[in-house]
Amino acid sequence: MPPPTPFGRPPGGETGGLAEPDPRFPGSGAGVREARVLVPLTVSERARRGHGVAARVVSMGGPTMGTSWAVRLVDDGGVPPDLDARVRATLDGVVDEMSNWRDDTDLSRFNAAPAGSWHALPDALFVVLEQALSVARESGGAYDPTVGPLVDLWGFGPQGPRGRPSADEVQAVRGRVGWDRIELDVAGRRARQPGGAYVDLSGIAKGYAVDAVARCLRRAGVAGYLVEIGGELVGHGVKPDGTPWWVELDRAWDADGASGVPTTLVALEGLAIATSGDYRRHARDGQGMYSHTMDPRTGAPIGNGVVSVTVLHPECMAADALATALTVMGPDEGLRWAARRGLAAHFVQRTAQGYQETMTPNFAAMME
Repeated sequence: MPPPTPFGRPPGGETGGLAEPDPRFPGSGAGVREARVLVPLTVSERARRGHGVAARVVSMGGPTMGTSWAVRLVDDGGVPPDLDARVRATLDGVVDEMSNWRDDTDLSRFNAAPAGSWHALPDALFVVLEQALSVARESGGAYDPTVGPLVDLWGFGPQGPRGRPSADEVQAVRGRVGWDRIELDVAGRRARQPGGAYVDLSGIAKGYAVDAVARCLRRAGVAGYLVEIGGELVGHGVKPDGTPWWVELDRAWDADGASGVPTTLVALEGLAIATSGDYRRHARDGQGMYSHTMDPRTGAPIGNGVVSVTVLHPECMAADALATALTVMGPDEGLRWAARRGLAAHFVQRTAQGYQETMTPNFAAMME
């Protein structure tokens, strides 16, 4: 039986479940039974106050960043009529600055710049690059925003699929990879191109975009919302009936359509979720399957058996980068690293006995 929550039990009675099905949100309306429940350890005062009797949930969404975005929000009658356009403009701005799939973005211009040149960056791009380099430093390079050349070499970048590279090819490309080659001028909001560095922010920019949309909603006076971009989410406040935004954590499924990982529901109030793993994106050849997640320290896809890592954090940008770093570290090093920093993280590992899950103390505490 799930434990009591600050919001009462999830829809569906004592055995869990989800209400208000919406196919754009993971697990929504899936008829989940006997689920574990995670709740935030603190609840905002705004969430406790709730909404007026006329409030209702409205939805909006569309394509972005090679995937889709979706928002569900509480409209109490004061939502601006152009809010959809504001959200789309916010997302377009992130793409215009940080995409490496187009040649005309600020990031692509930096990547193509000559060695030794300094470049003033837009505020959002500078914030994301600064955060990316911070996580790279803290993780000892397990997360590295300059890993782009290796991603391309292994066939997961803008250049498209290709065969498994040779050891000599990997070694040649590794010379272009290294987060510590990028210098920042914080006062001038500038970055230095050392020559040949190719920054790829796909492991953090989507999380930043989730946070940016959330800020856009708050500026418009929206007190309760759920934002999702490509499976990464942030929730704030509650729905008109006083219940939180319940979402189901992504689960890995084997070839037979089974998963040994229990269903887990999370009450997203002041929390973001990001999940990294190879269960959705990988390649296969005569030598077997290999992950799209690169270990920048070896130049090769990870081989540590990690299927997925989920991080819960107040900011989706941080959760995004941290999930990637922990995926590369693996369940042993990553679990210790995350626990020392007080992170709420959940690991799923592929073993001979099937999927095995481990979690940090702060993740487990949310189930108490």
